[in-house]
Amino acid sequence: MRIFFFLYLLVVPILLFSQEKNTSKNNLDMNTKYSSITDTVKKKKAKIATIDQYQIITLEHDTTYVDTSLTLKSAYRHNYLRKDNFGLLPFSNIGQTYNTLQYSLTDFSPYPEIGFRGKHFNFLEANQINYYSVATPLTELFFNSTINKGQNVDSFITLNTSKNLNFSLAYRGLRSEGDYINQLTSTGNFRMTTSYFTTDRRYILNAHYTYQDILNEENGGITTPENFESGDKNFANRQRLQVYLTDAESFLKGRRLFFDHGFRINPKEGSNNLYVTHQFNYENKFFEYNQPTLTSNVGNTTALRFGESYVTGGIKDQTRFEKLYNKAGLAYENVLLGKFNFFIDDYRSNYKYNRIIMGDEGVRIPDNLFLQINNVGGQYEYQKNKWNGRFLYTRSITNQSLSDLDAKLRYDLNDKIKFDFRYRNINKLPNNNYNLYQSSFLKYNWYNNFKNEKINTLSANVSTPWLNAEVQYTVLKDHLYFADVSSPAEKDTLTQIINPAQYGNVINYLSVKASREFKFGRFALDNTFLYQKVDQSDLILNVPDFVTRNTFYYSGYFFKKALYMQTGITFNYFTEYYGNDYNPVIGEFFVQNEKKIGNYANFDFFVNARIRQTRFYLKAEHFNAAFSGNNYYSAPNNPYRDFVIRFGLVWNFFQ
Repeated sequence: MRIFFFLYLLVVPILLFSQEKNTSKNNLDMNTKYSSITDTVKKKKAKIATIDQYQIITLEHDTTYVDTSLTLKSAYRHNYLRKDNFGLLPFSNIGQTYNTLQYSLTDFSPYPEIGFRGKHFNFLEANQINYYSVATPLTELFFNSTINKGQNVDSFITLNTSKNLNFSLAYRGLRSEGDYINQLTSTGNFRMTTSYFTTDRRYILNAHYTYQDILNEENGGITTPENFESGDKNFANRQRLQVYLTDAESFLKGRRLFFDHGFRINPKEGSNNLYVTHQFNYENKFFEYNQPTLTSNVGNTTALRFGESYVTGGIKDQTRFEKLYNKAGLAYENVLLGKFNFFIDDYRSNYKYNRIIMGDEGVRIPDNLFLQINNVGGQYEYQKNKWNGRFLYTRSITNQSLSDLDAKLRYDLNDKIKFDFRYRNINKLPNNNYNLYQSSFLKYNWYNNFKNEKINTLSANVSTPWLNAEVQYTVLKDHLYFADVSSPAEKDTLTQIINPAQYGNVINYLSVKASREFKFGRFALDNTFLYQKVDQSDLILNVPDFVTRNTFYYSGYFFKKALYMQTGITFNYFTEYYGNDYNPVIGEFFVQNEKKIGNYANFDFFVNARIRQTRFYLKAEHFNAAFSGNNYYSAPNNPYRDFVIRFGLVWNFFQ
């Protein structure tokens, strides 16, 4: 990975300093497609691109444009995940996991994955990688300060060598020390993409390669919450608070090679077209949990936090996962009827360890889970006038029971009023770590054969100039989760035993989310409200009833409109509930019903500014922590972030 990083640092400055100085953006006239960038430089009077020629293209071929404006929405995205994280509750240090306040943010796939979902918030999946088409080279530099020593950076460059061929290269790196003992984070996300199409668009290709690694020191939370909550100045230095683990760490890394391409059989595009499509995805992942010291010091006593072990020290649990996916299809397109795509796919995965364990009562825990699944399916796409729809159905033809029905429909009344509807019915295979896990800790070994999860979701979104609203209703059957199965005696000795479980009853989940901004001259009040209701016989799916974010701010131009600035205060709040706890051995959150978190206010003060294509962000996060009570947690025994001042910027270069 270091080789990729240094090569990237070498290439980016060369490309940056080789860019010629641009004329003013006011002179832009870019409705012309260039044959190549070199050709445009040779012209005496170069044509300058407009922003709509800097395109961002998703895997589903939805297109947006590069946005260099400064808005409150862009400020919400200036964080570690580079997206609005409303509904996610970060842990104390940047780069740690997130507790999920809004359950409707959970994404599902019918295929089994490796698991360890608490480690995947910053792991970019194949459908999260974007592709690009730009008239001239585009560079974006992102920087944000972290907690104590460290930095958070994301560098990106993309260019078209011709109008048909695009390359992009990006690297996101984070290192943050944190406030508490054994809390350092270090992550890296390398991405490389290419897009190509023939001039007649008979052949189209999108491909990418990623290498990602996420390292977290794991302290297991604080051992004496009463010291944190007391407000004693002796513990204002968080390093004085005892933690369960002083030398443990977890590590997730993964590589992926992906391409999606299609070929039109008829030489010229007409009213009826026939395509051959193919998608390839090879991915391998590796998860490791290290804990050199088994005992934890809690006050004057010594505890085995995760119970007895096969070894006396130096735990090094490793899980490996490989996936190979191929999908081949034949698509028919008619200008009046839409596009019909019929396909067959082949999914193969191997989830493995390097040993076989004989558990209690002679139970044999194997060293791998190998799966081969074949599906057939069809997809119908329709786009005409104000309607846009995509309907997908797949079903397995092998022994595994797997199916996915996904229907999306959009109606655009006009440019400002849009309606989205979606229905999804998934028969989902369990993630691998529910059925098989091996560890040096005796009670963290299991081999199960859980039923498939059944997930039915109906949602509707409306976007208007006056109100944006989302409603989702979900019915969960055979819901899988992790539970604390520690005996009363183990809890008395502070031992935590977590195992997977399946809930036999039905869970009904409803969420209603609404956002509206009110403007009063140069002042504005932006509001986002979330209401959630869960109907269940037991406390399994736990979320706060109410989550809100409200921002009051001022915006205006200064220095003859050379500087645009926004400044204000953001208020965050969620009601008290039994928040899920986090277990580092399995990299997962688990259900608990002993301690509630929430019901505390969180105020952020910010100043955002923009000069040309450079945006600056200054934020005093949770500034009320200095005078409010110490009752703020991200999970039981894991305090939320203290008051911190952070600075960041996003800098775009256009040739």
